[in-house]
Amino acid sequence: MADPRPDDERTAPVPPAAPGGADEDFEHIDDSVCRSFQRAVEVVGGKWTASVLLASMRGARRFVEYRARIPGISNQLLSQRLRELQSRGLIDRTVVPTTPVQILYRPTERGAGLMRVLHPLIEWSVENDAGRTAADDDR
Repeated sequence: MADPRPDDERTAPVPPAAPGGADEDFEHIDDSVCRSFQRAVEVVGGKWTASVLLASMRGARRFVEYRARIPGISNQLLSQRLRELQSRGLIDRTVVPTTPVQILYRPTERGAGLMRVLHPLIEWSVENDAGRTAADDDR
């Protein structure tokens, strides 16, 4: 049976493999998987979202604890991120019927799983952030 690809595809040079021979690790990624990955990246990439998730993993449970662990975030944005993460099943919100009422947040297993897979990215960011200053972040 003849090869159905056009001549230029059959004779085109094969690009070099990625460092470490990782090309084969990406062969199973189709458009559906790519869209799913893109949605996940957009969740984590939202402003302050990763900081809120990290604060939850480091023990923040009450709103004021999140504020203390995330300098610079506004009350409004923190509240918005907590609601968003709750709606995505990454953080649980519990109302404790005391006087005054307490609202407690904690990472779900799904949220903890996300942070476990993000840990290598955190390490990569530290290794590759050399030389940056706070002034760079303000730009």
